[in-house]
Amino acid sequence: MKRLLILLVAALFAVQCAPSLKPANVAVRSDYLFGASFNTDSTDLEAHWWELFGDTTLNRLVERALDSNRNIWVAASRIDEARHRLRVARAELLPAFGAEASARADYNRSTKITQQYALDLTASWEIPLFGRLKYTSQGARAEIETAVWNYRGVALALAAEVATTYFTLLQYERNLLIASRTYKLRQESAALIDSMFRYGMSNGVDRKQAQALAASAAADIPRYRNAIDQAHLSLAVLMSDVPHLVTDNGTGVELLTDYLPEGIAVGVPSELLQRRPDILEARHALDAAAAQAGLARSNRFPAITLSANAGVGANSIKGLTSSNPAVWSAVGDLVQPIYNFGRLKRNEKIAIEAYNQAAYTYEQTVLEAFAEVENVLAAIEALRLETERYTELVASYREVVDMAHALYRNGMVDYLDLIDAERTFYEAQTELVDLWAQQYINYVTLCKALGGGWES
Repeated sequence: MKRLLILLVAALFAVQCAPSLKPANVAVRSDYLFGASFNTDSTDLEAHWWELFGDTTLNRLVERALDSNRNIWVAASRIDEARHRLRVARAELLPAFGAEASARADYNRSTKITQQYALDLTASWEIPLFGRLKYTSQGARAEIETAVWNYRGVALALAAEVATTYFTLLQYERNLLIASRTYKLRQESAALIDSMFRYGMSNGVDRKQAQALAASAAADIPRYRNAIDQAHLSLAVLMSDVPHLVTDNGTGVELLTDYLPEGIAVGVPSELLQRRPDILEARHALDAAAAQAGLARSNRFPAITLSANAGVGANSIKGLTSSNPAVWSAVGDLVQPIYNFGRLKRNEKIAIEAYNQAAYTYEQTVLEAFAEVENVLAAIEALRLETERYTELVASYREVVDMAHALYRNGMVDYLDLIDAERTFYEAQTELVDLWAQQYINYVTLCKALGGGWES
């Protein structure tokens, strides 16, 4: 009967023990603003999305980074920590058992010394009423999910950073190749002008200008070599390795000719809510905050504690094993907070404000995720058109340089015209390489913005 009464009282209070929390409010478009020229089928990125680029060197670098990067290890450790916290939370809601041994001696003039010895077994249990068990379990599970999606977010960001650094390395290597080739051609041109000068077919100004033009290309060579070394060192850091020049044999892509994964399906904005690690991390952090608010409210309701002990006592240690009668006791307490200067109520309000902050963080995370996808979609389309125009421009400049050389040899143009043509052609080549590298990086950013790919 008493147990039934307790359950009825618990049910009565449970109706009022859930705090009033405002749900997160997120407006979602039905499609992407700049996604008209992209495949809008459901996003189908593979778990190893970096393999879309068909570069075995990139694949190996990303996999090594995911295996050895210390930030990944920290994120994985947080998952284990959250799982242990769940077990601790569950254990706190279960009965606790213990053992006590005590010895006591009293002295007075009549009885001299009186000894007392006791061995007791103890048990205590605070019955988790009014949602305490539910909110504690929900909060701990939400923390585990938060840690899991934090791990996936770290892994996604790491893979994207490795890919970005790798394509930047390829950009510098291609620019170094252009600079070296241009320097060689300008050396040959300078030697030709020097020969013409010796035979009186050219003046000293043209000779010096030809030498200066070759030197300008030569000056770019160490700059690109240093940039290549810096990119190698960055890759080593991402793989949590000691500084070294990363070398990995594989089928490296050629930025100007190789396949770009233009067929990536971007899906619809609502899919991001179930794919992006940062959104799901914020979502589960919101759930954890809601559980903490519920727990803070449940603390304002009565707490029922049961405690018991049983054991034996004697006037000597030997007597503990004799036939002395056992002693036991059991106590049940019902504690209802009445007035504590608003401490429990304020704690509940603090937890509700923490929930509101988590809700605002979730809403902002979703808005930034939508904006990130829109930005990269717009950038890909704009850069595609710019690259097409620049490809045509480089081809035109190549023809201008060839014609300028022919005209100069026939004395029909000044050497300054040839210098301008060669300088413009050289700058256009490096700019085209930069555009192609940036397009690869844009596709990396798109994969990251879409949430990467995760195996179920």
